[in-house]
Amino acid sequence: MVGKLAKLAALGVATALVAGCGGNGMFGGGGLFSGERGQELRAEQRAAREQALIEEGLIPDPGRETIFDLFSGAEDPNTNVEVNRYLWNASLEILDFMPVEAADPFSGVIQFGYGTPPGGRQAYRATVYVQDPALEARSLRVAVQSRGGAVSRDVARQIEDAILTRARQIRIRDSNL
Repeated sequence: MVGKLAKLAALGVATALVAGCGGNGMFGGGGLFSGERGQELRAEQRAAREQALIEEGLIPDPGRETIFDLFSGAEDPNTNVEVNRYLWNASLEILDFMPVEAADPFSGVIQFGYGTPPGGRQAYRATVYVQDPALEARSLRVAVQSRGGAVSRDVARQIEDAILTRARQIRIRDSNL
């Protein structure tokens, strides 16, 4: 009987020792791998397992960006682009002698094709970039080119001034309604 009791006690001690080696065992945790090194090992294993799942395509990569991220409703200032409507409309009015080749109201870019201004002899094309919702000079960029190449910065500045003046007129007209 004593032999059976000794074997049972030895088995209990062995079970307690093995359980103590693990993580959060039945004796409240600790063990051989309970320190910082054990946590580092578990974190590394978890990261490796997650990376393998990402590579297999079973879970999405959190760092990947898609076109659908634009429609997620997040208030990220890099994706929510606001364009000043007065500058946009004034650009279309001032440069109405040029055909519109492309317009993207979400990014604020309008590309115009070659057109000759009234009373002019030379054809120009322009790209207008409305980059801020404020009605200010810093919100507007105009690039102008003729068939012979780039034109002087003064020509682009005159067009910017005309667009800004017309935008202010439109805003005043709208506020009087």
